[in-house]
Amino acid sequence: MRKSSRLPNLHNLGINLRILVIVNAAIALAAMVLSNGFNDFSSLLASLSAIAQPMLLLSLLLLYGSYALMSKMPYWLGVLSVFVLVLLVCSGMYDIFSQLVLFSNLPSRTRILFFAFLITAFSLYYFNLQQHAYSPAVSEARLQALQARIRPHFLFNCINAVLSLIRSQPKRAETALEDMADLFRVLMADNRDLVPLAQEIALCRQYLALEKLRMEDRLMVNWQIDDMPPDAMIPPLILQPLIENAVYHGIEPLANGGTITIQIYTSRKEVHVVLTNPYADTNMRHSGNKIALKNIKERLALHFDLEASLKSKQSAGEYQVHIVLPHQAEP
Repeated sequence: MRKSSRLPNLHNLGINLRILVIVNAAIALAAMVLSNGFNDFSSLLASLSAIAQPMLLLSLLLLYGSYALMSKMPYWLGVLSVFVLVLLVCSGMYDIFSQLVLFSNLPSRTRILFFAFLITAFSLYYFNLQQHAYSPAVSEARLQALQARIRPHFLFNCINAVLSLIRSQPKRAETALEDMADLFRVLMADNRDLVPLAQEIALCRQYLALEKLRMEDRLMVNWQIDDMPPDAMIPPLILQPLIENAVYHGIEPLANGGTITIQIYTSRKEVHVVLTNPYADTNMRHSGNKIALKNIKERLALHFDLEASLKSKQSAGEYQVHIVLPHQAEP
């Protein structure tokens, strides 16, 4: 089980971009406070940047290389490791700069280390706040999915379908009951860690098998997953709620049903998940779909920051959701 507080993913491009913005904003603010005019501000900003940028870039490089080890530590020990590494880098770079004529007017070592300590503390605090801001989405996803599972029509129809099979096809009825049990087991789990894509696909197949019992030929599924990376790590309950919405908002209102197309492939070290379903313009149940999409966007941001995206569009009687996330293999 993942801890409630964790280090930001220092392998993530979005996280590193945010750190660059935070540090450079702090440098600009310090130059503004210490300067007496615009000319003085420009000169001071250039001097501070010349000192801070090499320290920042080397710190980010070493943090990137050390993240795999730090992420396995308890949170407090990981935070301590970040502080130690940053302060050692700044102290070492200070010794180098003090030997160069170009940096003859260096601030004191104590002032530089204090500034580095404050920026590191602020950055970690910011990412911790951001994590806690998005974390409720994990619990919300579990609750929404559980509420969806216990919709009266879903349970009523599934139970009736199983009852109708008990005598004629007892093995199939047993499989359906096992699928229902597996669905509830996943929904009641903590669901904070990333899971292999293959595991999410297996869950989706179980859900669709249950829906197929009651909808029969009205529900068709076209799986296009030959190029799917089964070891890719994704947030749990990302694809299953989308398929559920496709059934509930797309297939169920149509008298003749329709086909849900699920396409998963990799491109340029990214995993693409594209789900398409028929959609009637008269469908009045679209608001629930928007809630699910918002929740999935928040959880993608929590795990992958700027490296993941979710887009949806409606055109020509079809509704499509396209998720892009980094191909992060199972460790």
